[in-house]
Amino acid sequence: MLVYVDTSVFGGALDAEFQRGSQAFFERVREGAFEVAVSALVLDELKPAPARVRSLFEELEPRLVLVDTGKEAYDLQEAYLEAKVVGRKWETDALHVATATIRGCRAIVSWNFRHIVNFGKIPLYNGVNLVRGYPAIAIHTPLEVISYDDEDEGF
Repeated sequence: MLVYVDTSVFGGALDAEFQRGSQAFFERVREGAFEVAVSALVLDELKPAPARVRSLFEELEPRLVLVDTGKEAYDLQEAYLEAKVVGRKWETDALHVATATIRGCRAIVSWNFRHIVNFGKIPLYNGVNLVRGYPAIAIHTPLEVISYDDEDEGF
């Protein structure tokens, strides 16, 4: 299953509040439960990150699929902005969602509660997707997509 992971999940692996969820998610990635997509946006956002965050990314990099953002994703991003799902100041967050949608990811996994994993915004992103002929995309935190026991297949 292809899931798009934004930068917050990598950073979360070293943040006290999000560490448990990010590390559990990446353990499931190591086990092969998920195929993880990232974009050049993630690469750019990780450049100024602490060395330990970049090291985690580099360790996982062989398991990651680099997806192209492309014109179609920028067009969908603009549709999100025009629909006021998020303001222009947060256009990169909209581009993460657009890229995941355009590249056929089953879900986007994020800790960004303000602009991505947000109860009020998820239906707005998906409303724009449906109007524009794209499928709805699942948007979850890492904790929502990991298994909690051996019998549960998770997401």
